[in-house]
Amino acid sequence: MTIDLSTLLPAKDRGPSRLLIEAELAPVQGARFQPTGFPDLGAAVFDAHDGTRLIVESAQSVANRLESVCWDVAANDLVPPLRGLSYVRVEQGGSFLTSSVTESHRLNSPYILESKADKSVFEALKNETEAMKEGPVDRRRLAGVLLKYDASSLLHGVFLAKKELAGGRLRLERALSGFVEAINVRVAASGGVKLDHVNPSGDAKKGFGNVPFQRDEYTAERIVAYFAVDLRQIRGYGLGPEVERLLVGLALYKIQAFLEEGLRLRTACDLDVRELMVTRPEGFQLPTLDELRAALPGWIEACADRFAQPGGVVRVAYVA
Repeated sequence: MTIDLSTLLPAKDRGPSRLLIEAELAPVQGARFQPTGFPDLGAAVFDAHDGTRLIVESAQSVANRLESVCWDVAANDLVPPLRGLSYVRVEQGGSFLTSSVTESHRLNSPYILESKADKSVFEALKNETEAMKEGPVDRRRLAGVLLKYDASSLLHGVFLAKKELAGGRLRLERALSGFVEAINVRVAASGGVKLDHVNPSGDAKKGFGNVPFQRDEYTAERIVAYFAVDLRQIRGYGLGPEVERLLVGLALYKIQAFLEEGLRLRTACDLDVRELMVTRPEGFQLPTLDELRAALPGWIEACADRFAQPGGVVRVAYVA
């Protein structure tokens, strides 16, 4: 089946500014779930117009999860439908160490830019952004550079903070974002005891003894995953229709793969999709994950000459 993205990327007019998607979720078993926690805060509970809400998964965490569904951990490479897409692969002693896909800061990773032996990507970025050292940052030129080395940075954003790179001013915000919230939540308090059958009264500071603990989980009237694709930002890169199609298709793949494969967020937070809907633009039909898997290799191949290396992979040898 041919995927039709003309509603999102019309040939003759500007088209919609956003693609907004909502997925109604529910625990795969029971009613309780464990939200994400924040340092010095714990679970993020807040009041909204429709009741007490809870952040189940933050925007930054969802961004990392949308990247992780693109990565084949066993092969240390992109999943098969995405191979050929540009990214930086970091090796140490000839073996895989990390990559711009798996690093939280993507191209700004110290393993990519700070190797004492291999400055190839750093020098390439410096040379290709030299014209932006002074004056306003040319976002279109920056987008073209990022496409060459790490196409996903055009979706997930990047901040090249090193002063040697145009004074540390090179950044793009996320064009693809998502988060998960629970609505009308209540605490499901419980607890337990870490048992020491040998020495129940031992020193707990050293790991001995019986240690009781409290545990807070939550129930909710609804759990909803929200996703937004900034179509205006993607068109604003000025990279042409084939790249725009690739970026939108890649964003849809990440969303669908996360909803199908990535919803076991924690041991006590295993969710399932109950309903999936597009809230904007009206009438757009989401392609399935299988349809996207079939289409993306061709879309990647159509953009292959825009990548820095044949096959998309740029290698860096890291030496501390």
